[in-house]
Amino acid sequence: MNLLDGKVALITGGSRGIGKGIAIAMAQQGAAIAFTATSLSEKTLETEKELLSIGCKVKAYASNAADLKATENTVSEVLKDFGQIDILVNNAGITKDTLMLRMSEEQWDDVIATNLKSVFNYTKAVQKTMLKQRAGSIINMSSVVGINGNAGQANYAASKAGIIGFTKSIAKEFGARGIRANVIAPGFIQTEMTEKLPDSVKSQWIDMVPLKRFGDVKDVANTVIFLASDMSAYITGQTISVCGGMI
Repeated sequence: MNLLDGKVALITGGSRGIGKGIAIAMAQQGAAIAFTATSLSEKTLETEKELLSIGCKVKAYASNAADLKATENTVSEVLKDFGQIDILVNNAGITKDTLMLRMSEEQWDDVIATNLKSVFNYTKAVQKTMLKQRAGSIINMSSVVGINGNAGQANYAASKAGIIGFTKSIAKEFGARGIRANVIAPGFIQTEMTEKLPDSVKSQWIDMVPLKRFGDVKDVANTVIFLASDMSAYITGQTISVCGGMI
């Protein structure tokens, strides 16, 4: 039996990278998948086709995760198309790295809006249906940078640290209604972005990891499957670092 049979998952930022890996893993476990991207680009539609080939119900939605009204509209569309939302994976995120000395207000605001406000927006938008169902799993993607900080990423670190505090708070608010909320904090994960890094940078990063390798997208996706499934029925308000022992 698949771990997510009969469940509907909504994944933000699901067209590429870690979000796409999560969508594929959840589809393979029997979930129906609704995922968002900033636009229905060729790449987004390719991801939709790839997920459809697995044999489950899938639909992509264009949505601005930083805009509350847009997220409310998207959630309404998902409920109309799928009838329920059992799992929310808040994965949408961006980086605009620079030292604090050079960081502009726009760079700060854009990262906070996309990474942190989007988590509020989608949680706000799905809470009514989850409260009515008296069940749900909310999984928010933070980062080891949100725990340890990192020079040149004050905006990103603040957004990811905020996600942890937000999640711990809603876990306390929603727990009595059967809704769980947890955080995953990935470390260095092998993606298209890390593939483009110079070998010297990769080597420096790997030296920081006790397991001496980059993580795979599947390492993150497998943790999402665990938190989304009934295997973690007594786990809420927690932060799980998928980082090879970095922290």
